[in-house]
Amino acid sequence: MSLLKARFDAQVEWEAFNNPQKPQILIGRATCGEASGAKDVYQAVLDTISRLPIDADVHITGCLGTCYCEPLVDIIKPGMPRISYHSMIAEKVLPLLSDYLLNDNPRADWALGAWGQTCGDIPNLFDIPMLAQQKRIALRNIGVIDPQNFNHCLARGGYSGLERALGLTPDEVIDEIEKSGLRGRGGAGFPTGHKWRLCRNAKGDSKYIVCNADEGDPGAFMDRALLESDPHAVLEGILIGAYAIGANNGVIYIRAEYPLAIKRLTIAIEQLKNNGLLGEHILDTDFAFDLTIVQGAGAFVCGEGTAMIASIEGKRGTPRPRPPFSTESGLWGKPTNINNVETWACVSAIMAKGAQQFSSLGTGKSKGTKTFSLAGKIKRTGLIEVPMGISLQEIIFGIGGGIPNNKAFKAVQTGGPTGGCIPESKLLLPVDFEALIEAGSYMGSGGMVVLDEDNCMVEIARYFLSFTVAESCGKCIPCRLGTRQLLTILTEITQGNGNVSDFDTLYELGKSIRLSSLCGLGQGAPNPVLTTLAYFREEYESHIKEHRCQAGECRSLVSYTITAERCKGCGICLRQCPVSAIKGEKGHSHVIDSAKCTSCGNCLEVCPPRFGAVCRV
Repeated sequence: MSLLKARFDAQVEWEAFNNPQKPQILIGRATCGEASGAKDVYQAVLDTISRLPIDADVHITGCLGTCYCEPLVDIIKPGMPRISYHSMIAEKVLPLLSDYLLNDNPRADWALGAWGQTCGDIPNLFDIPMLAQQKRIALRNIGVIDPQNFNHCLARGGYSGLERALGLTPDEVIDEIEKSGLRGRGGAGFPTGHKWRLCRNAKGDSKYIVCNADEGDPGAFMDRALLESDPHAVLEGILIGAYAIGANNGVIYIRAEYPLAIKRLTIAIEQLKNNGLLGEHILDTDFAFDLTIVQGAGAFVCGEGTAMIASIEGKRGTPRPRPPFSTESGLWGKPTNINNVETWACVSAIMAKGAQQFSSLGTGKSKGTKTFSLAGKIKRTGLIEVPMGISLQEIIFGIGGGIPNNKAFKAVQTGGPTGGCIPESKLLLPVDFEALIEAGSYMGSGGMVVLDEDNCMVEIARYFLSFTVAESCGKCIPCRLGTRQLLTILTEITQGNGNVSDFDTLYELGKSIRLSSLCGLGQGAPNPVLTTLAYFREEYESHIKEHRCQAGECRSLVSYTITAERCKGCGICLRQCPVSAIKGEKGHSHVIDSAKCTSCGNCLEVCPPRFGAVCRV
């Protein structure tokens, strides 16, 4: 089947959608939007247009990446550009639709931006700080299209990369991926084209493709947002990879905690079947391919390739020693190629636009773009895609807007729970595979958790290590016992029971675990400890030698007092104390009963700044 006629019809629909005869209203209904109230906003839109004399079509879209100001509502009014409105709530829908669609007031005060141009006082959406420095390849369609509308995908060039690939030999397709310089976006950064060639040249009567969608890092949501917002970009990449290595069957391994992503993937796969893009004789060629979704139970270790394969086969998800590598003996003992969600989305873009467009971005060994999820102590949380080589400072303070409440930046944790914490002194570090490894961290799948002056770096190391300890499969001794010993030492330090000898123990034990663990979970687990030791040693010394937590996070090392001269007896702290540890009469200075105090810090937070009576000691 040729997609020519289908693509023409899709383009006609897309043009009518963007240059409509009647208003088009889009509500962002990815998980970030849903969590912020998009369902109520969607219903309010339906209710409002049924009550007012408004004839409009209502659609859904995915995550634009500006998660800090969800829910988003986009309106395309005839003769006007598409305008995105931020922080919508159900109560704002009626005045917005009434003012704009009935009275020609576009409500610039609620607008995030107009698509591709300014509109009166409304800025160009792609000139706002969150979006201006981005270069979107993998995320090219997120927030733009209705992810459940196959025509939207086709109109935006979907499956043109597959059409091009099927006109080449498999080796020519692999050549193109190699020329692009694409490296795996799942963490290890292995050259994608080289991995494909290894799998293609491996001996075997059948081969498999696996899409790793088992995103489990705290603070990471790149894969989820992409699958919810543009599943076809990923599916097209999988089809291209399958043709290149000679696979006829594939698996998308996705954690069951992603129900919306699973729903939209299921819809997209059905659309492929209905349009002759799965099954036999795809696009009238000899290429045949089928795809299955397998839901994982949420074990972090199953993001590792061999553990994932074991899980797909119905076994306990534990890693195995390598070699043999999965490209030689993977799923069911057959040659298997595994790439993650973002990698597959890049593949489809590379085949559609050519290797040169991708390789022209980035640095010498880190080509193209990378998606990151910005989370933690940052003003503009969300999903971004930037050229490799951009600095941490440009991401955190340019795109992310810096730290809320005028707090000081302390560190950024990259690479998930097995990544490292990078301090302020390295803010100019270029973000690429080599530079992050040199700093003691790594790219990982793309999570960035920003930390400020109120974060204790010893506690941060303990927190991330507690995650890896809980998620360890327990198969190898260094990870099973070594990480638990690290956690025990860190817990003792945060409780004021540390010893100077702990410095050497943490360092030597961390190095040993890194070198001797079986898989990436154990090998990376010490990174938060080793980087915080290297960059924030003074905080460890304060905990151990002075029994003091500078940030005030470690409750065992913190106490609070009320300065009598400053206390006005307003009673705010007394009323907010959860354990009734504060006593005093109204209008007279209060005191804290240290025997009852749990060091929660509520009193410090609620004491009016003009008084400043509560102090942390």
